[in-house]
Amino acid sequence: MSQVPVSLLPKTFRDWFKHRGWAPRDHQLELLAKAGQGRSVLLVAPTGAGKTLAGFLPSLVELAERGGGRPKEKRGLHTLYISPLKALATDIARNLEAPVAEMDLPIRIETRTGDTPSHKRARQIERPPDILLTTPEQLALLLAHAEAREFFKDLRRVVLDELHSLVTSKRGDLLSLGLARLMTIAPQATAVGLSATVRKPDDLRRYLVPQRTHALADLVVVQGGAQPDIRMLELDERLPLAGHTASLSMPAIYDLIRGHKTTLVFVNTRLQAEYTFQELWKLNDDNLAIALHHGSLDVSQRRRVEEAMAAGRLKAVVCTATLDLGIDWGDVDLVVNVGAPKGASRIMQRIGRSNHRMDEPSEAYLVPANRFEILECRAALDAVHEAAQDTPDARIGALDVLCQHILGMACAEPFKLDELYEEIRSASPYADLTWEDFEACVAFVATGGYALRAYERFAKIVKGKDDLWRVRDARIAQQYRLNVGTIVESSMIKVRLGRTARSRPGTVLPRGRILGEIEEYFAETLTPGDTFLFAGEVLRFEGISEDEVLATRAGSGADPMIPSYEGGKFPLSTFLAARVREILADPFEWDRLPAQMTEWLLHQRRRSIVPGPRDLLVETFPRGNRFYMTCFPFEGRLAHQTLGMLLTRRLERAKLKPLGFVANDYGIAVYASGDIAARAGRDPNFMDDLFSEDMLGDDLEDWLAESSLMKRTFRQCAVIAGLIERRFPGEKKTGRQVTISTDLVYDVLRKHEPDHVLLRAARADAATGLLDVRRLGMMLERIRGRIIHKPLDRVSPLSVSVMLEIGRERVYSDNADEILAEAEAALLDEALA
Repeated sequence: MSQVPVSLLPKTFRDWFKHRGWAPRDHQLELLAKAGQGRSVLLVAPTGAGKTLAGFLPSLVELAERGGGRPKEKRGLHTLYISPLKALATDIARNLEAPVAEMDLPIRIETRTGDTPSHKRARQIERPPDILLTTPEQLALLLAHAEAREFFKDLRRVVLDELHSLVTSKRGDLLSLGLARLMTIAPQATAVGLSATVRKPDDLRRYLVPQRTHALADLVVVQGGAQPDIRMLELDERLPLAGHTASLSMPAIYDLIRGHKTTLVFVNTRLQAEYTFQELWKLNDDNLAIALHHGSLDVSQRRRVEEAMAAGRLKAVVCTATLDLGIDWGDVDLVVNVGAPKGASRIMQRIGRSNHRMDEPSEAYLVPANRFEILECRAALDAVHEAAQDTPDARIGALDVLCQHILGMACAEPFKLDELYEEIRSASPYADLTWEDFEACVAFVATGGYALRAYERFAKIVKGKDDLWRVRDARIAQQYRLNVGTIVESSMIKVRLGRTARSRPGTVLPRGRILGEIEEYFAETLTPGDTFLFAGEVLRFEGISEDEVLATRAGSGADPMIPSYEGGKFPLSTFLAARVREILADPFEWDRLPAQMTEWLLHQRRRSIVPGPRDLLVETFPRGNRFYMTCFPFEGRLAHQTLGMLLTRRLERAKLKPLGFVANDYGIAVYASGDIAARAGRDPNFMDDLFSEDMLGDDLEDWLAESSLMKRTFRQCAVIAGLIERRFPGEKKTGRQVTISTDLVYDVLRKHEPDHVLLRAARADAATGLLDVRRLGMMLERIRGRIIHKPLDRVSPLSVSVMLEIGRERVYSDNADEILAEAEAALLDEALA
């Protein structure tokens, strides 16, 4: 990093740094110099290094030098800040306003998220702030506005925070297209990417600049930062072999909270958040201020939690990924991650929320919920120590996202086909987009595609006599605005707290506040009187009134269910999976594991085999009147579910009568009426043939043709592309209505237009999404010729964990852990006999 003289900073800013007892860091001055040269730049810096201030410093200096202008003079937007999280945008606004106020700078800063009132959003278009803090979805809406060119024409800088998390999903595809449009409207603008965890910086450098010449943004890397103090929470009690509640660890977690100033307790799903919060609250004899924060809670409740955190009034917050990124709460001195981390980069991101200062070590505990998670936590600890990263490779832009963007651009203004094509190809994920694929996307937005062109409802853009494409009518534009974005979750329904009518005992009126949203399908399973956990309370379901769940407080002593959320589940990363296999295969590594884990692995080695890092162990054994086959690829739940589907098809063809299968992140268990071990004994090639790579050919295609998972993947693509709108003015489709609509269209397209752009988009998603076919293919290649079949007379210690998945319910109750423990004890007695 080159040395930039501090004199580059105006005196007002130098005095402010001095007054705060700070000195500007080299990378902050470096970004100021890059801005002066008109360069885009990627800043990679450890947590607490002042990345956010570095990203905004050039804008603050330029705006301060520009001055306030006349009071009623309309000034254009200068800086656009884009965050992956609404909470982060709000937090940055709060932190950015402090130096602006302390230096008395004539700068107006505002946020724009889905929670911003409509009158404020309209006023922002009419009178833009100097700095606007927003999200990718709001940027897409702004760019689809008729005033987009006027609004963005004076833009000088785009700041992309937590860039590594933005670019790995379809949100990143949508943002890249928005960035390409911004650079077309305001070619003078530059981009600044901020990131703490980067595996391949060049991927992000390409993302920041137009790819017409395959250019790279400049790179500034900050070295150093204190090594985090991170350890695994070890208990005297034995952890179960399955389950994700970590119930045994709750007293120890509570003690950690009590011994620290402020603790963030991270979990991987909203379901776990509700459970963990409730368990900690039961232990809270000290009446500590413990709060809950996840994406399904009402925005007002989330904001209250964030404000209380900023003010230092909370002792702990149980949270999901909603608080993963970048939020700077200086009082947080401990992070506890409940459950397996699933990825090295993710856990480093979370750890960085503790002691959010570059020169102080972050303190964190990893809390495994079961014995397999001990292996995963050990692998994550090693990765953190080595500062290893496992962020995914750069994406190829999704076609369903492109369809949505094309409609948005037509809503903003008429466009020429060739000009829009060149603009889109300047976005890094779409740099290699072919003209044929682009035309197919335009044809879809214009007609729905060949098989659907007879239906006017699918025609959303039209070509005029001037060869310009424009949106068909104002209604289409309004529907676009209501359905923009790439996050497709299960249909949600609001939960309202009801009150008992005084005049009519037993009648509950919808008079209370909105607590948040639960998934529609979960609400449909409830009957009046059922209890469930939500928003940190035990609620009694009273019914559904006017598209809202009506609930009352159930009080203590109730046996609640917990809302089962589909969103927020992380698959085990390829990087950590490889590390887990290496630890498992090396007995010398076992010395670094807790004694209960080492003892379990020694039992496995005596009863069966512990596989090598590239091997696939397949165990077969009888139990009851069934025959079981277990295997341990360690490739994550999604890939395992797909493998299980394909294995059962092959076993069916082999006339072994498979009855079903279960899968977790580490292994699979298939159960059948036919004797799998006997067949393998008669045919030495049976296992090699069963797991051969050709299952990804005809077997996969046949299964995809009838798979409900493939229909679900198509459903998500259809919603993103705008084929099926979930929201209409004044109304919203239920999840069931969306499912029926998309399933009908899916069947029509498969029959009449199998190369339809959305079917291709769905197949591309299947490779890395719900089906994780690409990862499954890598696994099958890895194990070729390395399958170890071990026939047993009963279940092995290793297989107990995946066998416990059979028959598990999707809901939790107070005695769920007890039931699971009894089943585990019975299986372990059998395995160790």
